[in-house]
Amino acid sequence: MDVAQIIFYILAAIAVLSGVFVVSSGHLVRSVFMFFVTLFAVAGLYVFALADFVALTQVVIYVGGVLVLLLFAFMLSNKESLDGFGKISSGLLSTNRLAGVIISFAFLFILVMIFSKIDFESLNWIKASQLSGNVKTVTDDTIKNIGVNMMSKYLLPLEMVSILLMMALIGAAHIARKESHE
Repeated sequence: MDVAQIIFYILAAIAVLSGVFVVSSGHLVRSVFMFFVTLFAVAGLYVFALADFVALTQVVIYVGGVLVLLLFAFMLSNKESLDGFGKISSGLLSTNRLAGVIISFAFLFILVMIFSKIDFESLNWIKASQLSGNVKTVTDDTIKNIGVNMMSKYLLPLEMVSILLMMALIGAAHIARKESHE
C-alpha cells in the first residue's frame, strides 16, 4: 500500500465518520462544524478522482458559501424554534429514525455486494481506454490555471464580492439581533 492509498483511506474515513457525526449529533452547532470537516474530506476525495475543478468548487461554494449561510441562519434563529429540536428522541434506533437506519443499511449492503463482485481490471471500457491510450494522468495544469486565474485576472472581483457579502451578512445579523429598548 503506497502513500496515496493511505491518504485516500484516511480522507474516506474522515468523510464517513464526520458525516455520521453530523447526522447523529444532537447539537446543531457541532453538526455544522463537523459538516465543514465532511465537505473538506469530500473535496480531498475529488482531488484523488482527478476532478480538480469540482474539488475547488466544493471548497469555494459549499464550504465558503453554504456553510457560512448555515451558521448565520443558526445564529439568527430564535431560541424557541431551536428548542423544538431537543424534544425529538435522540436514541439511535428510535421509532422516528428506524426507517432511515433500515434504508441506510440496505443501501450499504447493496454497495458492498456490488463492489465485492466487480473485477475492475476486467471491465471492457477500462481495457479499451488503456489500449487506446486514453487514460488521464495526474498533472498540475488544471489546478495551476484555476489558481492563476483566480489570483490574478479575477482577484479584484472575487474580493469585492466576498467583502460585499460579508458586510451584508454582518448587517443582517446586527439588524436581526438588535433589541428594542422601548
